[in-house]
Parts: sequence; C-alpha cells; structure tokens
Amino acid sequence: MAEITYVRGDATAPLGKGVKVIAHVCNDLGGWGKGFVLALSRRWPEPEAAFRRWHRERAKNDFGLGALQLVRVEPYVWVANLVGQRGIRTGRSTGVPVRYEAIDAGLAALGDRALELGASVHMPRIGCGLAGGRWQKVEPLVTGRLTARGVPVTVYDFD
Repeated sequence: MAEITYVRGDATAPLGKGVKVIAHVCNDLGGWGKGFVLALSRRWPEPEAAFRRWHRERAKNDFGLGALQLVRVEPYVWVANLVGQRGIRTGRSTGVPVRYEAIDAGLAALGDRALELGASVHMPRIGCGLAGGRWQKVEPLVTGRLTARGVPVTVYDFD
C-alpha cells in the first residue's frame, strides 16, 4: 500500500519523476474563477477550457457530481477535474457545497485512470477550500480509493 506524502509547496509544480496527475475539485455549475483553479489557469489554459466545454455540452456527456475529466497539459502531466461540489457558497448559503460521496466516486475513477497511466497523484487538500469540506473526511477517501490501491499521493500545503 502506498502512503500519502505531505509537503509544503505548489501542487501545480508536482514533485518526482514519471507520469503525474494533479487532482482538484470543481463545482457542478461550470464555474471556474476562485481558489486553486486560478493557479492551474496561470500554468495551463487547457484544464479550464476543457472543463467549460464539458459543462457546456453536459446534455451529451457524463458531467455531474462524481464525474472525472482528465486533461493532458504536458507529456507527463495531466489535470483531473473532479466534480465534487454542489453549487458554490453565496452570502445566503447554509451548509457547505462539498459532496463527499461525489469526491469518493471521482477518486474511484481517478484511481482506475492513475493505475492505467502508471501515475502518481498530486493535490491540494481537495474539497477543503471553497467547497468547505474537512480533511478528516476527505483523507480516508483518498486513502481508500488511491493509496490502498498502490497509487502514490502527494498532498501540497501552499505557503
């Protein structure tokens, strides 16, 4: 079984050799404009463009809570757009947008793809920023769907 490695740094500059997948959580409204996605968009335009197209064409595809989209941004780097958030927080919001069951489903699909690619997975503490989730609930999902299957995971805490 692989383990989760915790480091200080930038998840958009994943450490190590080999194929790497950068995973993050997206909302189900097609919104892209706050949080970690801004750092992704500063590095590569493709994940945002692919996500917006995926959402726009959702009547004809699998877009929705729990869905996963992999976007290749470099020869050995992919970005995983994982829909794990229902809506966004607003001034009138009660509760948090995170949907742990959707993150779990997306991580299961990510585990399959990471094994196919022979990839390690790199991420911030997904679902715990704008989505309002708690890492104590997300970490066991990452362990169960990725590291328990032998997928190495690095979690980045940005300074």
